[in-house]
Amino acid sequence: MPITAGKIESQMLLLQLAFNFFLFILGMSEIFLNRQHYLFVLICIEIILLSINLSFLVVALQLNDFVGFIYAFFILAVAAAEAAIGLAIMILYYKAKGNIFVSSIFSLKS
Repeated sequence: MPITAGKIESQMLLLQLAFNFFLFILGMSEIFLNRQHYLFVLICIEIILLSINLSFLVVALQLNDFVGFIYAFFILAVAAAEAAIGLAIMILYYKAKGNIFVSSIFSLKS
């Protein structure tokens, strides 16, 4: 049975979406299992946004649709803003408290 181009494209789409799902699950599990440092949590959130962004791009390429690229651009802009604000908060917190442990963030009252 010959392999057709449509079958290869559908298998590649499935493989790429499975990889994006793996990245999403990896980011979510690291947030819930390894919440020691604030920086690790920010990196995991960035991995989650990256997987969603890649999913939009893969589906947009498959469907020849421009809307997926626009969504990916907006997600990229939101991720950049979130990273900048999160790192600024982390630097200010480190200057005030001397560490970036998530467990000590809840003591912001003092």
